Amino acid sequence: MKILVTGGAGFIGSAVIRHIIQNTQDSVVNVDKLTYAGNLENLREVDNSDRYAFEQVDICSRAQLERVFAEHRPDALMHLAAESHVDRSIYDPAAFIETNIVGTYALLEVVRSFWSGLDDERKQTFRFHHISTDEVYGDLPHPAEVDDAAKYLFSESTAYAPSSPYSASKASSDHLVRAWMRTYGFPALVTNCSNNYGPYHFPEKLVPLTILNALEGKPLPVYGKGDQIRDWLYVEDHARALYKVVTEGKVGETYNIGGHIEKQNIEVVHTICDILQEMAPARTRYRDLINNVQDRPGHDRRYAIDASKIHRELGWQPAETFDSGIRKTVQWYLDNLEWCHRVKDGTYQRERLGQL
Repeated sequence: MKILVTGGAGFIGSAVIRHIIQNTQDSVVNVDKLTYAGNLENLREVDNSDRYAFEQVDICSRAQLERVFAEHRPDALMHLAAESHVDRSIYDPAAFIETNIVGTYALLEVVRSFWSGLDDERKQTFRFHHISTDEVYGDLPHPAEVDDAAKYLFSESTAYAPSSPYSASKASSDHLVRAWMRTYGFPALVTNCSNNYGPYHFPEKLVPLTILNALEGKPLPVYGKGDQIRDWLYVEDHARALYKVVTEGKVGETYNIGGHIEKQNIEVVHTICDILQEMAPARTRYRDLINNVQDRPGHDRRYAIDASKIHRELGWQPAETFDSGIRKTVQWYLDNLEWCHRVKDGTYQRERLGQL
């Protein structure tokens, strides 16, 4: 197959492309605008492959998308291009509305036109895979609030209740995709994933920010008490799941993808500090750098995914435990500090975002 991946220079998108090129015989066309978080260095392991091509294109540009589809004529599309950081969405929601909603609409219309012009055989096998987040579901009861929080999980039928400009924009894009399925018979699938972590993660997110600040002896900001709970998913496990869905998933279906690992944010920070103390010992304890700061507005308390459907129907389950995945992640950052320094292009110096 030839798979077109939008947002392929980002954190999750680049993991998907690396997986496809390194583990399958399929080819990939990477469509990416190269915003602050898009980095072609994330693909240095595969960019010399004759099965990989790159197009610097904004998904909001229908003319450019039409050119790309006419030239490359893919068999499937995996739509990962998105603004994705909640704190940034609080600070500047306009970019999230533009990329996540307007961009998804433009892409749907271009792909619908392309799909309509295919012969019957290719039309039957074409897939539009829309990648989304568990944050569209809002939040779940916290163990501090109910007796049995474990029985509350996000399923594929959970009602949407987004809390942030980011999650609202992703919920909107999910609704557009499902409307195109219902109205036009468009061959789409949707996945909603939990918190990803791993190599090549832009340092505005909790895990890389904690690693890099700790190594430089800077404060490690923890929002509120740090008792917010997330389901943690190693990015390479997610990439395998996404490829499973686009190649084996059933059109019209939604699949939740989670790591089966619920951790409080403070637990994650403590774990990173302890691993760094072992791998890169410092004079002072890394845990002593933890700094509780004012929580961000509308912060969801708990996310947790029921990923039984994708396991039952497609045979996927995560290969990494949190201990193995976070250890691999810390080691990768220690081995790739030059990459970390280069991605800071002046637009972000690890300052606090997401304040009113």
